[in-house]
This record gives sequence, structure tokens and C-alpha cells, in this order.
Amino acid sequence: MYKRILVPVQVPSEVEPLVRFAATLLETDGEIRMLHVIPTTTLPQVAREWRASVHMVVPAHEAGAALDVRVDPEVRAATDVPGEILDSAETHDVDAILLTLRGDRRSRNPFVGHTATGVLHHARAAVLVLNRLALAADRIPRILVPTFLQEPPAARMRLAEDIALRNEGAPVILMNLGARAAGPRAGSGEEQSPRGVSIAHRRSVFPASILGGRRHLPELILHAAAQERYGLLLVGDEADRPVGPLLTRRFLEELFRAAPCPVLAVRDPQ
Repeated sequence: MYKRILVPVQVPSEVEPLVRFAATLLETDGEIRMLHVIPTTTLPQVAREWRASVHMVVPAHEAGAALDVRVDPEVRAATDVPGEILDSAETHDVDAILLTLRGDRRSRNPFVGHTATGVLHHARAAVLVLNRLALAADRIPRILVPTFLQEPPAARMRLAEDIALRNEGAPVILMNLGARAAGPRAGSGEEQSPRGVSIAHRRSVFPASILGGRRHLPELILHAAAQERYGLLLVGDEADRPVGPLLTRRFLEELFRAAPCPVLAVRDPQ
């Protein structure tokens, strides 16, 4: 879990669900910093947007009070939106940045394209990107952790267990996606972690030619998730894959567009 989480928001409708989701990832006595960046420095427009920002600041305080969580809103004006997010993260020494992925690369929305890419590539803190279904989910029946490696990073499994414990002991299902047996734990089986979380191991085998590229990876992950009746899909970066990091802008767009379930994509701290 995280001690401080930075939550960039663009529209008022995002505030309450993002704060609510961030609260499930907080340590005891942790805090959430909500950041709204006005994407201009032109004085008349900044003045109008600054007055309108009350529609984000007030819901942030209300959501925090309802959850008994400290929420500190912040409003900035800048043309470099990702730069402001990164600066705020550094200034306040946050452990994680939680944001949504909106629209597509052709959008003029400042939280699309270069913003998500810039934060993913340059943040020193962990970066967590949610799809819209994750914001709307009231209950998580299971946590699905796909990996193309023999074992997922330990940090991702700890996060999966943390989320499971916050959701009445929801089971964690480790989905190993590979072209051949990856070791003694690559097959199916179940165990209980030292923290009391049920962890099931599943394996799906695909042709090496498909696994070696990027085009079909979202499809493969969702195919494996469908076999487990879906749940919260917890996707990690896996930067040591032979073909490079998994969490690219294109990969997330394709996965989020096709996923019929909540998705949380996590890039570990640099």
C-alpha cells in the first residue's frame, strides 16, 4: 500500500470515484493529494477555470470526509500538464500517481497521449492507470494477475494481496501466459499466502510467434481472463521482457478499449 497518492483529475465526475479507489490503496493514516491542472496560462481563461475548480475541490473534501481519509486538493495552471503532475509528485514526495486514461491519441484532451506517456515514462513514484470500469466497480470478486514471465514481480503480488485483503479476502489468480513450461509452479494449483490470501496458479500456452510481438498481447490477456470469469485485472510493466516494457500507450489503449472488466495497470517505482 501507499502512504501518499497523487490523483490528477480533469473533470468533476472523476473526483469522487478516483478518491474512493485511491483510499483502498492507502496505508493507515495515509493521504491523497488531488491535483487539477488548468492547461493554459492565458489570464482570462485561467480566471474562469480557477473559479470553476470549486466543482472539483469541494467534492474532493466531501469524498475524503465520507471515507475518513485526508484529501488535500491543489489547482495549478500550466501548459505542460505532465510536467506539473511530475513536479507535484516530487514536491510532495508521493509514493504513487493514480490517473485515468481518457480518449485516444488524436484527442486534444491534455490528459491524453503525451500526458499519460510522460507520467508513465518519467515518474519516480509508482504509476497506476485505471480504466472506467474500475472506477465504477463496487465489489471485486477476484484479482487476476497476468504475467509473461516465470513469476510476476514481488511488488505486484504484494499489491494484489493488499487489494484482496481490502475486498473481504478475494482470491488472487496468477495467470502465467507462455509458450512452454516455465518451471515447477507454471501449471495449475492453489496455495495460501502467509497473509492468508488464496492464490491460484493458472497457465495458458500460446504460440511463441504471437507472444514475441505486441499486437495480440491485449487479446491474449483478455482471453486468459475470460477463462477465470474476469475480475480486477492487475497488469504490470514487466520491463525485462525480451521485446521491452509492456505498458506502452498503445497497449493500454487497446486493452482498456476491449476489456469488459476493471483494469488497473501498474508501473513500479523507478
